[in-house]
Amino acid sequence: MAAPERPAPAPAVPPATEPEGRGLVRSLTHRQTTMIGLGSALGTGLFLGSGSAIGVAGPGVIISYAIGAVLVAVIAVLLGEMSAAHPVQGSFGAIAHKYLGSWAGFVTSWTYWFSAVVVIGTEVVASALYIRWWWPGIPMGVAILAVAAVVLAVNIINVKSFGTTEFWLSTIKVTALCAFILCAAFLVLFGLPDTEATGFAHLTDDGGFVPHGAKSIWIAMSVVMFAYAGFEVVAIASAEAADPQRTIRTAMRQLAWRLSVFYVLSITLVVALIPWKRLASGDGSIEASPFVRVFSDIGVPAAATLTNLVVLVAAVSAANAHLYGASRLLHSLGDDGLAPASLARLTGRGVPAVALAASTLGIAAAALLAFYDVGGIFSILMSIALFAVLLVWLLILASYVAFRRHRDAHPEEFTGFSVPGGPKLALVAAAGVLAVAATAIEVPDMRQAAGVGLAFTAVLLVGYAVVAWRRKAVVAGR
Repeated sequence: MAAPERPAPAPAVPPATEPEGRGLVRSLTHRQTTMIGLGSALGTGLFLGSGSAIGVAGPGVIISYAIGAVLVAVIAVLLGEMSAAHPVQGSFGAIAHKYLGSWAGFVTSWTYWFSAVVVIGTEVVASALYIRWWWPGIPMGVAILAVAAVVLAVNIINVKSFGTTEFWLSTIKVTALCAFILCAAFLVLFGLPDTEATGFAHLTDDGGFVPHGAKSIWIAMSVVMFAYAGFEVVAIASAEAADPQRTIRTAMRQLAWRLSVFYVLSITLVVALIPWKRLASGDGSIEASPFVRVFSDIGVPAAATLTNLVVLVAAVSAANAHLYGASRLLHSLGDDGLAPASLARLTGRGVPAVALAASTLGIAAAALLAFYDVGGIFSILMSIALFAVLLVWLLILASYVAFRRHRDAHPEEFTGFSVPGGPKLALVAAAGVLAVAATAIEVPDMRQAAGVGLAFTAVLLVGYAVVAWRRKAVVAGR
């Protein structure tokens, strides 16, 4: 079946004043789009999941985060180049459709939607854990549903209100993280009147910098890379950005270096302040959050309470951003006839309400697991989401190679920036993504996630075959 040519090589950008109810509304500003990207990436993976990563690699986890930062920076910049050339509804799913074939667009969009839905579940679980740090008597299911109500309310109003809310949530989160880095650096270098400066001795105590061997740095990537997932939302938001070319070009670059600084520096300071064995935890409990434990362990309870509030805001913000991204991709699938047509419906304010409701399945699954008291909810959901994200990244990189081949052959069709050596960088990044996926050999949670992910991918391919067959039958019957 011949794939329809969507999107065009250099699409015209719809005006920002597109009438409501007829399509997605271009009302997101440059600053809002950048903060949406930070909001989705700076979440539970860093603030809660880092405890598990520290347990695997000890202080050597710093290297894991640095490698992850480089890998994500490459993918983000390459995705930014493609998205600036094609700021369309469906984002990287639509681009995969054009350059790899309709099957790739189908699998990319549905897989990302699946991963985002699972990530939403992890973020609300984490939010509930943070709430229970203050009020342990609140049932997990009740706390999850309370967070879900807030996130859904923010998304259902309109995209401008969502953008404004996410901008301020992300601003609070980024400001607090900067304050945390400054305070932690002061404690490491100077200490307090009744507390000596720790210096960097903890980085080599308890078995050295890499206590479990160099292999542990690779194994820790199975946890570390989940913390970086979510930056793709910037590309999805390009369909509702008032100035998509400028927004994507600058937002992806800013996102890449900001995430690198925030993650690597904050983890270095955390491990320098507290011995890594006391931070290490893989049970997914609130005590596993190194950022809260830093202040509670050194005897600053007020700061620990404030930090818990910040990580709660971070989790809600990330859930908010991922719900936005999932609903937009699902709306695009419905609009393309690759999902039920009802998912393409918009409210009078330009919000895909049906797609939004369907994208809350992760929250429902998390609440159900909590109701039945399933242990290790966070680690289970995190591993499944990561495996799906890795597959999406591979498809994005493959799309980029095909995109650059076309762009280099037809430079007159394109404007905007081009990444020097982009195709080679894409191959290097793909090797890095495959190396992370290969941790399934050593990590039980990743093996379980690989089973779920591969089964889901097989279902998607069968689903695509059915859709393609039906379309062919319709064309033949005309």
